Amino acid sequence: MSLIDSPLRALAWLWVKRYVRRQFPNAPRLTTDELAMWLASDRPTPLLIDVRKTDEYHTSHLPGARHLPTLAAIQQAPIPSKATVILYCSVGYRSARLVQQLQAAGYQSVFNLEGSIFEWYNRGYPVVSSQATAPPIHPYNRLWGLLLKD
Repeated sequence: MSLIDSPLRALAWLWVKRYVRRQFPNAPRLTTDELAMWLASDRPTPLLIDVRKTDEYHTSHLPGARHLPTLAAIQQAPIPSKATVILYCSVGYRSARLVQQLQAAGYQSVFNLEGSIFEWYNRGYPVVSSQATAPPIHPYNRLWGLLLKD
């Protein structure tokens, strides 16, 4: 059993999600299950943007995700004006902050992936890697890594 197993991990996730919602109340969010259903449907594919650091992105990321870690990088990227953009990071804090910055810059259809890549991975959804021998998910740091399933 890991240090944080089911009941404790569930409580930790509840706290993390509430904290992110309180810090960024205007950041629209999408759950990992909603995104998985969207990607499996006939709907146009949203633009997935990974806002983590380069080493985190190269360790693993969502299939098809682009690495644009800052507001400036996103603004310089050719993003269609009508595109739906979904940002994610490790647990949703950095991406929620960037969603609110994008809203302030005039972007209309931007969402934060609630729980981000940690919850995506924990639920068994696919990730891809740029490195042959990388661990499945970069833990960001030791504390946040406790939110990942073994």
